[in-house]
Amino acid sequence: MATLPNPLPTLATDPSGRSLGLQLPPGRLVDATDDGPWHEPLLWHAEKPAAPGTWKALGAPGARVGLLPVLVEVGGSQGGPADWELSPQLMSYPGDHDAEDVLAEYWEDWTEEGAGDEIEPFGDEWPGLAPGAHLSAEPDTRAAQVADVLTDDASRWFREAHLALVPARRSADIPAAIGWTGPLNHDNDVARLCAVLRSWEDRFGIRVVGLGFDTLVVSVAAPPATQEDAEAVAAEHYAFCPDNFNSDSLRAYAKALLGETVWTFWWD
Repeated sequence: MATLPNPLPTLATDPSGRSLGLQLPPGRLVDATDDGPWHEPLLWHAEKPAAPGTWKALGAPGARVGLLPVLVEVGGSQGGPADWELSPQLMSYPGDHDAEDVLAEYWEDWTEEGAGDEIEPFGDEWPGLAPGAHLSAEPDTRAAQVADVLTDDASRWFREAHLALVPARRSADIPAAIGWTGPLNHDNDVARLCAVLRSWEDRFGIRVVGLGFDTLVVSVAAPPATQEDAEAVAAEHYAFCPDNFNSDSLRAYAKALLGETVWTFWWD
């Protein structure tokens, strides 16, 4: 795998990013990891909270130079990304994993002792990938819309959302690119989850819009439109993040996915 050039070191001597064609507000470069400073910055984030329009104003120009946008929670009880115990050294490459193999392995793990009625209409055998859906919006446009909603009502997901820029090949790779460890009790190699996110990019037009200490928010440009398809997607969510379900049955969870343009995940 060829490593992409990281434009972030440029911001150490050019904080506004003008040499990259950017006009950035005051911000912070983050290189803090669980093992000490990383050899290069993992992300940049603005000092002030994002507002509606920030994603479009800063995210689109950043993407043109290989810096993809994501909102990060800075005001939560776990602090901001510099306090998250990022662990890029644990991450493999998302492209080295097959999404269905990853989900099938997780499904087997979570149903090993029998999940019973909770996962009906499915059983202990992995049901396979859900079919892709038709786009109801252009994926990057939908991402900007969801980001604006998140920043306009940050308390719905995050206490304080700041725009960050991450050197990554595609939006689905952002968690692995920064060494995010939110699902550490689920899998310590987030690249495996990113392989699933890549598949969701292809089938459902998702974009990674927000990251908290243990929370992931994605926009969805092609949500499932029928209960049957939603149940198939819900099975993937169950494998991907069983903590999302609590006392919900898979069927009840699926109903909430119909036409839904935001998927959120939280790991205990």
